[in-house]
Amino acid sequence: MATSTTTLKLPFYRLNKVKAAEFERLTAVNTELANGLLSIPKKERKGLTTASFPSVEIGSAWINQTIRNCNAKTKVKQFRRMWLETNNQNYEISKQGKFYTVAFNLFRGRKGRVPLNVHEARHADTLNQILAGEAKLGSIKICKSEKGVWYVLISVSLEVPDPKPVVGWIGVDRGQNNLAVAAIPDSFARFWKGGPIKALRRQYAKLRKSLQEAKKLSVVKRLERRERRIMTHINHVISKQLVQLAKDFGMGLRFEDLSGIRQTSKQRKKTKSDAGQNRDTWAYYQLEQFTQYKAIRAGVPFEKIPPAYTSKSDHRNGVIGKRSGHWFTGFDGYRCNADYNAAQNIGRWLGFSCPLDLQKAVSVMGIVDSVDGRHDTAPNLERGTDCGFSPVSSNG
Repeated sequence: MATSTTTLKLPFYRLNKVKAAEFERLTAVNTELANGLLSIPKKERKGLTTASFPSVEIGSAWINQTIRNCNAKTKVKQFRRMWLETNNQNYEISKQGKFYTVAFNLFRGRKGRVPLNVHEARHADTLNQILAGEAKLGSIKICKSEKGVWYVLISVSLEVPDPKPVVGWIGVDRGQNNLAVAAIPDSFARFWKGGPIKALRRQYAKLRKSLQEAKKLSVVKRLERRERRIMTHINHVISKQLVQLAKDFGMGLRFEDLSGIRQTSKQRKKTKSDAGQNRDTWAYYQLEQFTQYKAIRAGVPFEKIPPAYTSKSDHRNGVIGKRSGHWFTGFDGYRCNADYNAAQNIGRWLGFSCPLDLQKAVSVMGIVDSVDGRHDTAPNLERGTDCGFSPVSSNG
């Protein structure tokens, strides 16, 4: 079975002021230790251990992890804050009554147990797997949010089911007019509209501009974080629905590989200045990541394909057509939603090897060239069904 790693964010339950102040103080001590390590030459730093810092009151396991973290950060000049962190050998998860608790020893020789505030629907199953020995703990980190809430980040490795055989692939096309379009092969598609997100981005961009002119930079940063949280929530919701759709139909999920799209796709200055149209601000990769890890945990196959010609090809026969705005037009006048056509192409993709009858291909390309220009034609994607063309021998 495959393994999936996730991170649980668990706030402490009703943490009193004394413990909160102690966490704050020890975090400051740990940060001072980390900045002191940065002043030591790298070669000497690698040989340091807990014994090199006998006066530091933090537990040895936490100090060792801080040394490892400092050695890993080769380009950092100073840490604003180094959170306390240790490996899975120095803490434990248990359940006391109805509360899940975490026990660790921040001080040398002293161990304390703190209850956790657990979201039952989101984290209870994972914590129960930990208690049953079905999941493996990783590192733990003690952090504080900007609102002053202390919480732990716990890394957990889970065994996930192997992907099951599927009857087909659901193609998922991502964009701005539609955040995602998931197309069932030769059937319907589900659309997630992008209009409200465009309006939201324009609203936040306008508000940030006015606040920047008023020199209220702290408020600007807070708005940026709020906008980021909204988009993260939306991507979580969409990815969850995509995985559920694949499970309902017994299919896998297939995405375009959009790596480097910001460097390869050109944008006009007018487009880039519009927060609703600027592609640089859209979280395509985050949606892909969320969907991938959710699919792996659910046993749904997930794969990525090259994006070439998925928007220009006719999903019925693989012939190059014309895309204009929201619509795609085939060489024979067939029209459909452009994102639906692209999603169908993604789901049916098998590689650049569609067998063509050269005479038919040339005649079709002639029709397309008369409208779009001679340089718009290109070899197209192979289809899972018969393309309607007969193969041509290499001697012909």
